[in-house]
Amino acid sequence: MEKEILDAIIELSKVDQYKFACHQHVMNERMPSINNLQEIVQLCRSVLFPGYFDDAALDSDTLLYHIGLSIDRLKLLLTEQMKAGICFESEHPTDKNVCNDMEQNVVQKVNAFIAQLPEIRRKLYTDVIAAYNGDPAAKSIGEVIFCYPGIRAISNYRIAHALLKLDVPLIPRIISEMAHSETGIDIHPGAEIGDYFMIDHGTGVVIGETSVIGDNVKMYQGVTLGARSFPLDENGNPIKGIVRHPRIGNNVIIYSNSTILGNITVGDGAVIGGNLWVDSDVPAGAKLSQDDKLKR
Repeated sequence: MEKEILDAIIELSKVDQYKFACHQHVMNERMPSINNLQEIVQLCRSVLFPGYFDDAALDSDTLLYHIGLSIDRLKLLLTEQMKAGICFESEHPTDKNVCNDMEQNVVQKVNAFIAQLPEIRRKLYTDVIAAYNGDPAAKSIGEVIFCYPGIRAISNYRIAHALLKLDVPLIPRIISEMAHSETGIDIHPGAEIGDYFMIDHGTGVVIGETSVIGDNVKMYQGVTLGARSFPLDENGNPIKGIVRHPRIGNNVIIYSNSTILGNITVGDGAVIGGNLWVDSDVPAGAKLSQDDKLKR
């Protein structure tokens, strides 16, 4: 090997060069795998929408076999990745018994997640119906499932949200960021989102961690549910774990490129026009437009 290449390899192998970027992981345990998590998402999609996200030729006679096979593979991969996520965030990286002690807990969490898949499917089907009914360009339910980035992003969100509710570390955030990369839609898995949720077009939508969204809400591209500057602690560091994002009521429409910031409430049935900055409560039934007037 040429000396220049050998010198580069040696330099790249010096752990102290990485400082904070070098994660001290539990010995002999793998870190989470992006490729395996992508397969997990694909398996979930193939179970939730049979035939759409794989190349299986399905009918009523083969559906049970197809879903059973997918669930078996999903359980294997998710157990591995969930354990990797827990080990990654372990506070005792030199204690290799930490991960082994969590084995039973991981299995319970995986089983609990799989048991929730029928409810996740129910919610996703309401989102598909909302997209179909809310877009006159949609020719069929199948077209919505195949083509609409909002459905892909929301499916990742609902998967990630269920995992987060089971106190699974890291993995939910990776899954939500996969959808962000794929669709340009950024939904934090901690957000609470009701049924019949529609994101039209979608590019540039941001939904923050503590956002709460009711049922039958429709939003367009470029909408942000974000946080204002939040308070600092005595050391000047941002205080985390506080509610800092909007609460959106039922039957609300938010048009493109509007920014809604802070721990505020948008009441039921409100309509927020495009390109607006909203940082105070919006009454139920109100209509906000560019002239900055509330129209009853």
